[in-house]
Amino acid sequence: MSATGTHSGHVVVVGAGISGLAAAHRLLRRGARVTVLEASDRVGGKLLPGEIAGVRVDLGAESMLARRPEAVALAREVGLAERLQPPATATASIWTRGALRPMPKGHVMGVPGTAAALAGVLSDEGLARIGRDAVLPRTEIGDDVAVGEYVAARLGREVVDRLVEPLLGGVYAGDAYRISMRSAVPQLFHAARAHDSLTEAVRDIQARAEADRRTGPVFMGIEGGVGRLPLAVADSVRALGGDVLCRTPVTGLRREASGRWRVTAGERVLDADAVIVAVPAPAAAALLSAESPEAAAELAAVEYASMALITLAYRRTGLALPEGSGFLVPPVDGRTIKASTFASRKWGWIADEDPDVVVLRTSVGRHGETEVLRREDAELVDVSRHDLREATGLDAKPLETRVTRWTDGLPQYPVGHHARVARVREHVARLPGLAVCGAQYDGVGIPACVASAHAAVDQLAGDLDGVRKLTADPVQSLHGGAGE
Repeated sequence: MSATGTHSGHVVVVGAGISGLAAAHRLLRRGARVTVLEASDRVGGKLLPGEIAGVRVDLGAESMLARRPEAVALAREVGLAERLQPPATATASIWTRGALRPMPKGHVMGVPGTAAALAGVLSDEGLARIGRDAVLPRTEIGDDVAVGEYVAARLGREVVDRLVEPLLGGVYAGDAYRISMRSAVPQLFHAARAHDSLTEAVRDIQARAEADRRTGPVFMGIEGGVGRLPLAVADSVRALGGDVLCRTPVTGLRREASGRWRVTAGERVLDADAVIVAVPAPAAAALLSAESPEAAAELAAVEYASMALITLAYRRTGLALPEGSGFLVPPVDGRTIKASTFASRKWGWIADEDPDVVVLRTSVGRHGETEVLRREDAELVDVSRHDLREATGLDAKPLETRVTRWTDGLPQYPVGHHARVARVREHVARLPGLAVCGAQYDGVGIPACVASAHAAVDQLAGDLDGVRKLTADPVQSLHGGAGE
């Protein structure tokens, strides 16, 4: 089967995760003709809606940062404005030193501005070590530095092991002593370069945030789960005239002498004026190997972490849980799970769906941890129940359990990641009509992925200067100019 596009504004998007769908949506709003090709049998990537014990839940990512506008804005554009919900509670705990302890306030990704709030979480020696930061000579950061390495040098390893590690691990499933501060915590990186003291840098960040007096919640969810977002975006893409084809893996990508692109997907061949590659790094490397071997080599070197989410549903009767939305677990404490979310308490819509059911989630797996993920589903449920019992006293038998495995689910951002991304984009930019986006570039969160998609579309607008619709005002729509 061959489908050859003749319209001058045809763009093929490879990948129907939230990055690819956001790119397709923006392209269509700017007047392009779009085809989205997805290898799997569904859209959404790491955003996956599901159900347990008759209650709708997320089986992947469950929230999006609301202080960045991109994801919330996209949700509103595709008709989910009335479904947006902040967490019902923002308080959380850390399970460390044998007890659940309130998560300290006044930190930036676990890095404190003072030692005052850390009593109980750190030892007396660890608390005293933080005070040395004020008298230590300046630590030069250079072009980049590992978060754990820098923070340990300034504040001691306890801060890293019991605060920074579990917080970063929750986002990247990585090792704080390898993760790039410039790429993973850029706000802290730039503040630390401007101050001699790390705690002073953190207090400066907090003061500026206080001066901004940003209102509204830090995070946002969607009634029914954030897994509804890609479904709504895909529906909007189709309503705007775009095609979204699942079970259509792209196997070849070639730039022709005419400057157009030929995309091969099994027996299907599409000609396009431009292509956006919105798939994980290994798949992107394979697609770009012929036209940009340099970019492919850089992408092939990106490492990934695997993890699993264990979702458990319980009968509410007689169930008592600690206060808050859940807890994080520092690896140094030797537990199997790395976090637990009391989903029914965190999200009001889950509690409302069935007041007699309580839903919890645990997660296991960090970069380099392979043994735990080789266990059977039943074993992962058992170790989750064991750790939950140790942490909270919960000993009830669940009504239902689900294990969702995310193999190679999270790209790692080691020191120098920003330079690798810059090299990839430099190589890709040499091929007009080609752009890349996704979680492996500028952030793994939903807003960062949407921003990456928008940047890819904006790049194509410059490449395709002959396609007037693509470079038109971004509020233009195929349906008569309805505003975004």
